[in-house]
Amino acid sequence: MNAVRIGFGGGCHWCTEAVFNSLIGVEQVEQGFIRSKPPADSRSEAVQLRFDPNKIPLAALVEIHLRTHSSMSDHMFRKKYRSAVYTLCDVRSDEVVKIIQTLQSGFTKPLITQVLPLIEFQSSPDQYQQYYQKHAEGAFCQRYVDPKLALLREEYSELVLTR
Repeated sequence: MNAVRIGFGGGCHWCTEAVFNSLIGVEQVEQGFIRSKPPADSRSEAVQLRFDPNKIPLAALVEIHLRTHSSMSDHMFRKKYRSAVYTLCDVRSDEVVKIIQTLQSGFTKPLITQVLPLIEFQSSPDQYQQYYQKHAEGAFCQRYVDPKLALLREEYSELVLTR
């Protein structure tokens, strides 16, 4: 089966990029800004990735996304950090909606994560790509990214790349 393209947004795209770069079956992660249809047509920080569904199921990617950002918090920065899964077709959208509905019972509050069409992706400048790999020792990465990666190693070890 061919690689599948999908987008994820929720928190800082530096964090989201590092999370998905850590997973088996994820072939490419590019961080930047995604735009959808109105009313979600403003650019929001996100990642676009390609993955092999034979190596990592879409349901695992969605669950990891929901658990590594504030997927239950409708805070004031949601326009810049929209909690969303961006898809390229209606069939995939329906699949993601069902996955989120199934996962809802494992959360203490309602999930606010939207399932939206991916209309446009604008890549971040090159100096920001692979941010964690370039700045892992920095204060930002230690404070925000490292705890997410620790959660992956603890809760999803079978899906984390060994380096």
